[in-house]
Amino acid sequence: MTITRREFCQGTASLALAAGLAAGLTSLGPLDAFAQRAADAALTDSGGLEDMTMGDPKAPVTVIEYASTTCPHCSHFYETTFPEFKKRYIDTGKVRYIYREFVLNQLDAAAVMLLRCTDKDKYFPLLDAFFTKQKEWVVDKPIPPLMAIAKQAGFTEESFNACLDTQKNPKSKELLDKIDARNQAAQKLGVNSTPTFFVNGKKLKPGDISIDDMAKEIDPLLKS
Repeated sequence: MTITRREFCQGTASLALAAGLAAGLTSLGPLDAFAQRAADAALTDSGGLEDMTMGDPKAPVTVIEYASTTCPHCSHFYETTFPEFKKRYIDTGKVRYIYREFVLNQLDAAAVMLLRCTDKDKYFPLLDAFFTKQKEWVVDKPIPPLMAIAKQAGFTEESFNACLDTQKNPKSKELLDKIDARNQAAQKLGVNSTPTFFVNGKKLKPGDISIDDMAKEIDPLLKS
């Protein structure tokens, strides 16, 4: 889903992503010890943005998800798999879950900026709204429905516009730069589509995943 500059400017300031995403990145192949250490280090690189997490920081398994708010596969995972995943693994202290934004287009960037402009305790509730109401705002004229969702998280029209105004608001420009840095850090790991999951550093095949397939990756690690 992409939008034109004219469409995006309706009701808010112009937003433009930094240079486009690199294409054709491949999955990490077999790694020697040096490459494995490099990959592990890359996984700790959040691109200057604070990681948004759920679960016990000392959990034996860490699951990192790179996702896009405009990605239908991400929305499907969130609605069908995530509730059971959270109940079975996060809430029981078995998994530390890290959510990392991976921006695919201008509209996605706007949603991520709003997520990062809101209070920390409202981040996941707003993310939930973006995913469950994705069909309402990933449309040709997204600003009115996007603002309506943001207002439910406490935004006013003024704060909504200020968050997205990268030309007049230095903090918003800095935020957009960090979002771009997050994408670049993800690309070092071979992330080029969403959702992409890492389980204790192991990169899974990109795409939506069922709770059964997730269990196949996690359960053996809990027994070791």
